[in-house]
Amino acid sequence: MSRIFFDTNLFIYLLQDSGETGARVTTILERISERRDDLLTSTLTLAEVLVKPLAAGDVAWADRYEKLLNTPGVTLVNFDRSCARIYARLRQDETVKAPDAIQLACAASAHTDLFITNDERLSRKVVHGIQFITSLERAFL
Repeated sequence: MSRIFFDTNLFIYLLQDSGETGARVTTILERISERRDDLLTSTLTLAEVLVKPLAAGDVAWADRYEKLLNTPGVTLVNFDRSCARIYARLRQDETVKAPDAIQLACAASAHTDLFITNDERLSRKVVHGIQFITSLERAFL
């Protein structure tokens, strides 16, 4: 069993992209379920996915995200003291933006096997506590 961390954008694609990208995320999610891997993301993901639905006043849309991230098998990792230290180290690299550093810090503190993002530049980073970081395009499970 592996610990797979989804960056925020994957959840957005899952609910909002009926095209090829959404289908790719769905396929990966099905594979995670078949393998009984743990799916992780951070509480920042919940905050980020709620921005547009709440700005639009679309409670049903916001509720769909809440339900998705509250599904059995999905774990929200809180940004805590251990994450703060990792975050501070990651921010020494000025190419890593604050939200990305939070996601990576949460994934690292949770001892993630695979971090999947659609941000190609993150896939080139090496972070202690995360075995592999890959882009959605290159993710194979």
